[in-house]
Amino acid sequence: MRVAIFDFDRTLFPEETFPLLMKHLKTHPRKYRSFMSRMLPVYAAYKCKLYPEQRMREHSMRSYITSFGKATETEVNQFFFQLGSMMSEKLSEPVLARLQQHQKDGYYIMLVSGAFQPLLNSVAAKLPFDEIIGTNFHKNDLQYINGSRKKEAVYEHLSHMEVDWENSFAYGDSYSDLNVLELVGNPVAVQPEPRLLEVASSRRWEILA
Repeated sequence: MRVAIFDFDRTLFPEETFPLLMKHLKTHPRKYRSFMSRMLPVYAAYKCKLYPEQRMREHSMRSYITSFGKATETEVNQFFFQLGSMMSEKLSEPVLARLQQHQKDGYYIMLVSGAFQPLLNSVAAKLPFDEIIGTNFHKNDLQYINGSRKKEAVYEHLSHMEVDWENSFAYGDSYSDLNVLELVGNPVAVQPEPRLLEVASSRRWEILA
């Protein structure tokens, strides 16, 4: 079985997700104030190089979910559905073309991202993904998918399948996607950030602008 693994931020969706999440949260002032009260001290420490970026990002995700307080699961899903519906109209055309081609060629197609699971489910509701893996949460329990955890999640999901890695594809934009990109014989750097661009160029990987 051949697989095609897609990242979300700046790959399937051509922009960063978190600024849009913040803009959407501002339409709910109480939630926004709750988020900022938790986030500002950590962000200030990060800017002063006293807090590592990876931990800052995970803290921001946790603070975002915590801002929902006692909201029901239905209310949280509706919040993400509203944003996801808008984002689904702005997906990358070149990446969508690759997705559709992989579907025609019989690939097992996965979306693997650190974005929130209900947001990914909403955006990709009409797309031919066989599996969607994102950051799950239950109350204050956050299972953040990023960096090496993406690779672990992919391996865990495919553990019962025989995968032809050499003829599989992976798409990502960030150096943190390297763990997944290196799994396959056909890694594709999409709008790569400088560090990934350097790696992709030196290894002669395909680069999709």
